This record gives sequence, structure tokens and C-alpha cells, in this order.
Amino acid sequence: MTQPALTTPPNTSSPAAPRGVLASLSLAMLLSSLGTSIANVGLPTLAQAFGASFQQVQWVVLAYLLAITTVVVSVGRLGDLLGRRRLLLAGIALFTGASLLCGLAPSLWLLIAARAVQGLGAAVMMALAMALVADAVPKARTGSAMGLLGTMSAVGTALGPTLGGVLIAGWGWPALFFINLPLGGAAMWLARRYLPADRERAATQRPRFDMAGTVLLAATLAAYALAMTLGHGSFGTLNAALLVCAGAGLALFVGVEHRAAGRAGGAAPLVPLALFKGPALGAGFAMGALVTTVVMATLVVGPFYLSGALGLGAAQVGLAMSCGPLVSALAGVPAGRLVDRLGTQRTTVAGLIAMAAGSAALALLPTGLGVTGYVSALAVITAGYALFQAANNTAVMAATALQPQQRGVTSGLLNLSRNLGLVTGASAMGAVFAWAAGSQGIATAQPGALAAGMQATFGVAAVLVGVALGIALAWGGVRPAGSGRPV
Repeated sequence: MTQPALTTPPNTSSPAAPRGVLASLSLAMLLSSLGTSIANVGLPTLAQAFGASFQQVQWVVLAYLLAITTVVVSVGRLGDLLGRRRLLLAGIALFTGASLLCGLAPSLWLLIAARAVQGLGAAVMMALAMALVADAVPKARTGSAMGLLGTMSAVGTALGPTLGGVLIAGWGWPALFFINLPLGGAAMWLARRYLPADRERAATQRPRFDMAGTVLLAATLAAYALAMTLGHGSFGTLNAALLVCAGAGLALFVGVEHRAAGRAGGAAPLVPLALFKGPALGAGFAMGALVTTVVMATLVVGPFYLSGALGLGAAQVGLAMSCGPLVSALAGVPAGRLVDRLGTQRTTVAGLIAMAAGSAALALLPTGLGVTGYVSALAVITAGYALFQAANNTAVMAATALQPQQRGVTSGLLNLSRNLGLVTGASAMGAVFAWAAGSQGIATAQPGALAAGMQATFGVAAVLVGVALGIALAWGGVRPAGSGRPV
């Protein structure tokens, strides 16, 4: 029998408590997304400060992303077993402490190591924020809460480069990481104050953590992520070997999890394979990966098209590119409210239709429409993405309503599908763009070649969104066990 923890945060039953819960989870999501984008603008400064090459300093970004990708599912499952509130607090503390170490790092490799640790803390915050929304926010407001988390993620991504530039200009590169200290402290206070206490289980009722599955999944995801990021745009023998290792690791992982599920008294599977027996969760994860692959294409291809085909300067390119995160940030909360009003199925389909229309517009976009045409189509894509993300996250988390002990791993899988889409989009969609633009180097390609590359890339993107739309229509909405209607 479960028993409540002896200590319960004050005011969790007061009217202000839901606002406090959302404030703490929103700040945690903001921190993790800010950590993804704020360091990018500092790479030239770090190269000068440490006398390093670009290939070396880019590991300041890659180490963070790889850490998140490899452990986000594991920490979600660990939260299910040990308690989500206490693990989130530990993740915030780890992220904040690692930020201090980053700012104090005397060498590049120590900075990279500290960034990897910071990524571990970010993975905890990403994985558990959505799970805790389902725990602590009334069901009727779940869509709005998911929309708010999506908004904060977009705000962090959009704010990172601008804030980073201001911090470097005023206080040098360590300020990129020291800014997290007061923000992390605030997130810690809010989480301790407002998040509901974990419910304790007796030690004999608590299944053991699946360490074998954790190590195998982390190695598999690391091999895949490295295959997609190494090589600086070329795909060679090393990339192919890493992909083979990732495929073999996935097969081994499925076997290990299957045996763990059938072994009485053993470790609980890291990823319960029963989650994928019904179509709902698998469909949500697949759509998430497809859609974020398309979103990443806008970030990879956009700058080359705007500068090379339309002749914009660096500042103008940055302004045009900021349209996407800005629309996503503004649309997040309204999208969540639409989910609460219209339901997940209709909102998912509406978001995917908007993304398909925006992608098709970019594929057919004549260069003569200039930056106005590009920004208009990009706004449609990102608004559709905000709708899709709020609906898909709500639907997938609602599917675990009768299995709350699996919300952490489900949230981790959602974040994993997003990260895999991002790394795949950066590699695969970039390769499509380079192939369609011709054999000459992208930096010296003619405007017509760059326009052809963009049109081919977003033609593929429209097909990918079409596949996701087909999944959504065939899936018909998440139906929890015992329910006869979509959530």
C-alpha cells in the first residue's frame, strides 16, 4: 500500500498552487531550452579564449545535446521509480552546479565535460516537467499547461542567442553559464514550494532499476547521434559503422527489455514494451520525430537560402529566422487552450495540415516573393507546430492516465522522439539540400541552385508531414484503456 510522504510542500491545495506548479515547471523548461541555444553565439569567443578550432569548440554544444539524447528516457524512468519531485529537484541542482563549473572552467575540455553534466540535469528537467504536469494540473487544464511548456521551450530557444550576445559583450563568455545560477535558484525554490510531494513506496514494492537496459540504450542513442553529427556534412565509413552499431544496439535493447519484462522479481524494464502494443503512444512518438525533422530543416536550410538566394545580410537573416521561434512562443498558450476546447485529435490534424501547407508553400515558393514569402510560410509552419506539439504531448501523456507510474518514461520517450528528429533533420535534410543545390560548395552556390535546394528540401518536408498526417488520421486519437472516445 502506498503512503504519502511525511513532508508535503505547503499550499499545494490552495487556488494559487496550480499557478505555482506551472511557474516551477515552466522555469525548468526554460532553463533546459536556454542551455541548448545560448552557447552557440559564444563559440567564436570560446575559440579565441582557448585557442581552439571550430571543430573543437562545437563540442560545447554537441556534448550538451548528446547528454540529453542519451539519458532522457532513463531519467524519466528513474523518476517513475524514485519519485518525480525529488528527482526534478536533483536535476535542477545538477544543472545549476554544472553551470557554475562551466563558467569557472580553466580549459576547453573541462568546459565540455561540465556541459555534458549540465545536459544530464537538463534531461531530468525536460523528461519530468511534462510528467509532473499530468500529476499536478487538473485534467481540464492539461492542454493549456502543455501549451505553456511549449511556449517556454520556444522562448528559451529564441532568447538564447540574443541574451548570449548581450552577456558576452558585457561580462565575457563565463556569463553565458553564470546566468543560470539565479534562474536555477528560483526554479529550485518554486519546485520545493509548490510541487506535490512524491508518494512513498515500501522498498519491497519498488522494482529495481534496469541498469543493463539503461547502458545499452544510452550507447545505442549515442552511436546514432554521433552518426548524424560527425563528418561535418559528409557521410563516410565512420558514420555508416556507427549506424550499424546503433541498429545492432537497438535489436539487443529490445531483447533485453523483453527478457526483463518476463522475469519475475527482476529489474523493471527501462522501457515497458507493452507501451507500444496499442497504436496510440507509438503513433505519437513517430509523429513527433517526423515533425521535428521538418522544424530542424527550417533552421538548417533557412540561413543559406536567405543569405545566398535572397542576398540578406547577417542581421537581416537573424531577424527573419527569429520569426519562427517568435510565432511558436506566441502560439503556445492559445494552442493549449484549443486542445482543451476541441480535443487532441482535431487539433493534431489542424496543426499537421498547417505544417504541410507551409512546407508546400516553401517548396513552390518563387524567389521573386522574397523574404516576405519566406517568412509568411515559416510562420504557418511554426504556428502549426505549436498546435501539433500541444495536442500530441497532451494526448500521449493522457494515454498514461490509468498507468501514472509510467508517466516519467513516457515523457522521456516524447523528448527522445523530439531530439532524434532534430539530429536527423540537421543531417538528413541538410544532405537533401546540398544534393539538390548541386555539386559545388554551398558557400559558393549560385542563388538559383540554393533556391532549388530549398524547394527540394521542403518538398521532402511536405511528404514527411503528410506521413504524420496519415498516421494521425489512421490513429484516430489516443484512447486510454476503458475509454470509448478520444481524449
